[in-house]
Amino acid sequence: MSKSIPIFPDSEADLTPETKCGFCANSKCCTYITQSIDTPRSKADFDLLLWQVSHENISLYQDSDGWFLLIDNPCAHLQPDGGCGIYDDRPQICRDYSNDFCEYDAPATEGFKRYFEDYESLLAYCKKRFKRWGR
Repeated sequence: MSKSIPIFPDSEADLTPETKCGFCANSKCCTYITQSIDTPRSKADFDLLLWQVSHENISLYQDSDGWFLLIDNPCAHLQPDGGCGIYDDRPQICRDYSNDFCEYDAPATEGFKRYFEDYESLLAYCKKRFKRWGR
């Protein structure tokens, strides 16, 4: 059973936790996942991360909570209207998600200390961090 979320409520005055998702034009929170990773410290750690960000739709960031892989891939159950196709049976992580402060309010990237969108950006960081990188 799909729960349809109303798209674009009449005014910002109608913005509540229950209607907030309806203001979001692209259901951003359902278009990626993040995976916490151990803080990289060694050349070997960063070499593994270089391999990971070499794959399509994979990036890496650090924020106040630590380091994360960012996997840009929409949920298979996201409906064209932005609703959830398995709303009544959705996983617990989806049930626990709070939209109190979400990407409707501000892009997640604003909270990133470091962001590596691809191999080249991470390699440049590695070369600065490790003076003997590649030797």
